Amino acid sequence: MGKNVVVLDYGSGNLRSAQRAVERTGADVTVTSDFDAAMNADGLLVPGVGAFEACMRGLKEVRGDWIIGRRLSGGRPVMGICVGMQILFEKGVEHGVETAGCDEWPGTVEPLDAPIVPHMGWNTVDAPEGSRMFAGMDADTRFYFVHSYGVRTWELEVHSARINAPLVTWATHGQPFVAAVENGPLWATQFHPEKSGDAGAALLTNWVNTL
Repeated sequence: MGKNVVVLDYGSGNLRSAQRAVERTGADVTVTSDFDAAMNADGLLVPGVGAFEACMRGLKEVRGDWIIGRRLSGGRPVMGICVGMQILFEKGVEHGVETAGCDEWPGTVEPLDAPIVPHMGWNTVDAPEGSRMFAGMDADTRFYFVHSYGVRTWELEVHSARINAPLVTWATHGQPFVAAVENGPLWATQFHPEKSGDAGAALLTNWVNTL
């Protein structure tokens, strides 16, 4: 029997394409905003497109911020995609407007510093050694990005040898930005694995295999 994954429906994201992509891993996938289903699933996938502020507003309307926090406090897997990754940070700044995020990680989502924005298309990533997210993939593997904002500075510092530091993957468009994070039960990607062909399928399979 496959693992049960909920794609959180809070009014933002490529819900059906995310559903189909995860279903191809063999998981049983439900698209819903139902609180109990999201809390009890083996894995919770949080998509997101558009503006940071609109995504946070929609997330709070379905208590998604609370669901994410409670799942993580119990060690239950959550994966964010695109703006679904961005809202995991402390705050976002768009057009001079600052919006509080879920604050799972310190840091600010801000405009990319690049000659061409949005960053749209295929790009490689620089994954750290020991990554489970990118296990089995070559260094020249490309993923599909479409975004104008990102996290340009990783701010979380871990000073205890008893705590595993998050594994942070970087990509470059104009300057480096955070492309993915693995932090215990919390995984996230700035790119769209559901639009990244075989590479994205392999990454989602790696995630489902951890559930």
